[in-house]
Amino acid sequence: MRVGIIDSGVHASHSHVNGVAGGIAIGRDGGEEPDFTDRIGHGTAVAAVIREKAPEADLFAVKVFHDTLTCHIDSLLRAIDWCVGNRMHLVNLSLGTQNLAHEAVLRAAVDRVVAAGIRLVAAYEDAGVRWLPGSLPGVAPVVLDWDCPRHQYRTAQLADGRIVYQASGYPRPIPRVSPERNLKGISFAVANVTGLLAALPRA
Repeated sequence: MRVGIIDSGVHASHSHVNGVAGGIAIGRDGGEEPDFTDRIGHGTAVAAVIREKAPEADLFAVKVFHDTLTCHIDSLLRAIDWCVGNRMHLVNLSLGTQNLAHEAVLRAAVDRVVAAGIRLVAAYEDAGVRWLPGSLPGVAPVVLDWDCPRHQYRTAQLADGRIVYQASGYPRPIPRVSPERNLKGISFAVANVTGLLAALPRA
């Protein structure tokens, strides 16, 4: 199972990650760069969640965040297309935008993902905010469920008939760090679902 992780890169030598199969960074100018090392920590924590649940998966780091957890829409689109071009089976998108001006280009990107037979996992909504591209048809949408155990997900049906995944917002535990002091939130609900889907037998 090939899993693309679009995020802040991955610190591949971290003990919770145990290496990645490859990756790329999308530079601030939109070009591809070889250094996908995570210098923020978010992408590494996301990768650790996926590795925990799918230890045999091939993880690929696709870095779009460099100094902060923000990027240009063009960088996100290039990252999604990199995942399509490099034949990922799953794409983890623990990020999103509220900007409706980006809906058309993100809808087109999701169409390319679906046409390639790839599942894009992303946040549907959080705290009443609708996220893109996670709320678009064709995406595997995720919402937070703080009561859901970390090693499973639940499903519900949206009004339009689509299935939404419900998952814990807690990441992989860190020894001697309480869950309330660790990273948490919708990003990790998305990663928990991606990891569990990556562990399923391929059809």
